[in-house]
Amino acid sequence: MPKRKAAATSIAASEDVVPPSKRPSGPARRSSARTAARNTNPNLNSQVFDAPNALRASPDSAQIDDEPASAQSKPDNTKGVKKGGENDKKRGRKPKAVEMDKEEKPRQLPTKNEDVGDEAFAMDPEADGEEEVGEEELKAAVSRPPPVNSDYLPLPWKGRLGYACLNTYLRQANPPVFSSRTCRIASILDHRHPLKDPTQPEHATKNRPDKEQPAEIGRGQKFVEELGVANARDIIKMIRWNEKYGIKFLRLSSEMFPFASHEVYGYKLAPFAAETLGAAGKVIAELGHRVSTHPGQFTQLGSPRESVIKSAIRDLEYHDELLSLLKLPPQQDRDAVMILHMGGTFGNKAETLDRFRKNYAGLSPSIKNRLVLENDDVCWSVHDLLPVCQELNIPMVLDFHHHNIYFDAAKLREGTKDIMELYPAIRETWTRKGITQKMHYSEPTPAAVTPMQRRKHNPRPATLPPCANDMDLMIEAKDKEQAVFELMRNFRLPGWNLFNDIIPHVRADENKPMRAPKKAAPKKSKKQTNAAEAAEGEEAREAVEAEPAPAPVIPEEEVGMGGPDRRVYWPPGMEEWLRPAKRIIKKKEATDETAPAPSESPAVAKKPVARKGKKGKAAAPVPTPSTSDADDADTMPMPVDAEDVGNVKSKRAAAKGPTRRKSGRAGKSSVSYKEEED
Repeated sequence: MPKRKAAATSIAASEDVVPPSKRPSGPARRSSARTAARNTNPNLNSQVFDAPNALRASPDSAQIDDEPASAQSKPDNTKGVKKGGENDKKRGRKPKAVEMDKEEKPRQLPTKNEDVGDEAFAMDPEADGEEEVGEEELKAAVSRPPPVNSDYLPLPWKGRLGYACLNTYLRQANPPVFSSRTCRIASILDHRHPLKDPTQPEHATKNRPDKEQPAEIGRGQKFVEELGVANARDIIKMIRWNEKYGIKFLRLSSEMFPFASHEVYGYKLAPFAAETLGAAGKVIAELGHRVSTHPGQFTQLGSPRESVIKSAIRDLEYHDELLSLLKLPPQQDRDAVMILHMGGTFGNKAETLDRFRKNYAGLSPSIKNRLVLENDDVCWSVHDLLPVCQELNIPMVLDFHHHNIYFDAAKLREGTKDIMELYPAIRETWTRKGITQKMHYSEPTPAAVTPMQRRKHNPRPATLPPCANDMDLMIEAKDKEQAVFELMRNFRLPGWNLFNDIIPHVRADENKPMRAPKKAAPKKSKKQTNAAEAAEGEEAREAVEAEPAPAPVIPEEEVGMGGPDRRVYWPPGMEEWLRPAKRIIKKKEATDETAPAPSESPAVAKKPVARKGKKGKAAAPVPTPSTSDADDADTMPMPVDAEDVGNVKSKRAAAKGPTRRKSGRAGKSSVSYKEEED
């Protein structure tokens, strides 16, 4: 038994239901009929967060995780692989630890004949930061033959453009709308225990699961099922949002139901999610949209490891059940495909293909009807996969980005022109099964040079591929729906005039609009305070009369939909506009209270005010220096004669009068204005 499996099994065994005979004696606790609803908002519940793959442009190069969302087995050799990076901080995700070997070498793509296993797919091209590139690798990259691209554009466009998994605008709505909430296995185990107060909502510190109470597996299962139902429920809002703005193609998140295909913590979606998925499928069918899924890169049917094959089959069964419960009409159901990569070569492509054939034959008919193979950017080119797709009657999806990185240089050149010769053969793999053809399109970042650097997706593609104008095109980009909007605007595609630019940090489609922080009111003087108190009654009456009418309540179906002006587009690089403006506290600069104003000359500078000491003594006035004592000697005031000072003191000492008290203070203590004699 693998170590991970053994550990998980032991944990599960320790958390099983406690038999009634071994439960602590005493009066049974009365169960409340009222149970607080679970908070699935990651902004309010720290145990809920974004699934990692949904945040990415594509799951093709997802990172290795200690607790995968589905039950993919992981490679044995993961040394030297980054487990996270600065890009994890984006869109609210917490960064993970980075584990690297001390002597790290630059990561390179495998050569054509190199042994490639699971570890090749653990490389993370989407990580921020620059890769260390060797001189020879850089020289080979910049000297490669230039790509040869077609000048054909699929215009006028009649197909459907789509994006993957996450809508950036809806994700930052209040409350957030997205279908990739997930959690950690530790949270599932914790929630096998009841809350300290089951009638109140869960709180991070005040109302946590009480681990002193007996654990029940069903209680922890309910916790993870509620996350999945919340994800499925949000599909409806995402589909209606897409319809409003001319987008009719969506890739559903594979992590919609956390750990559903896990070997230990996995579960079936029916019956608890059947109703919610059925409602989402009804909206998809009504609007004529297309949905698909893309299992992760560790779902491999050609691996020599039996554990990987079992995990892959469980994952495919989970995706098939998810799509089947949508209960779509026949054509839309056929179009709801599952895109799969062949995976590693494991030293021999022919043997890997033989294992794939054997394992594919054992799949259920429903999975076979949905399975689609995609070329990758590591070791399986279009020429590698097309023959097996033709042999086994499997549609093949062409990914232009992958093709331009890994292709058979002996048969064609890099670029989009030569690959067009294979279009008829690729299209036939779709039409003979009655499935609408789709392709994937993305572009490398402009600064990318080496193959590893070119694997990283550009946030927004600049052009369209030379595909048929009536097919479906999945845009794999980190800016998600905004990348689709960019293409709509650039090429005046259908729907380009349905959306407008957002106002930075402002939303008109929420019942609690984002507002800038209020400025602190200036301090009032004593006279101003007294005047305000005197007019308090009158001001209160005026305030009631001038109070504005409450803002109209936005219906639930319109929340997050862009408002009357359809402001849902944010410019490239301006994703921060989706969130409220950060409050910036400016520190007051220390100023000299006795310094003259800039407009005043030293000659007419005001006399500094004497400040009170601890016992009522007047502090000695601080002289105000001139800006230039040497140049302004003529304009400086004459010093006061000592005799005049003595006369003033004697007159003040001879003056008799009542001692004054400070207004507004208690009468117990009095303050004398007499100056003490030296």
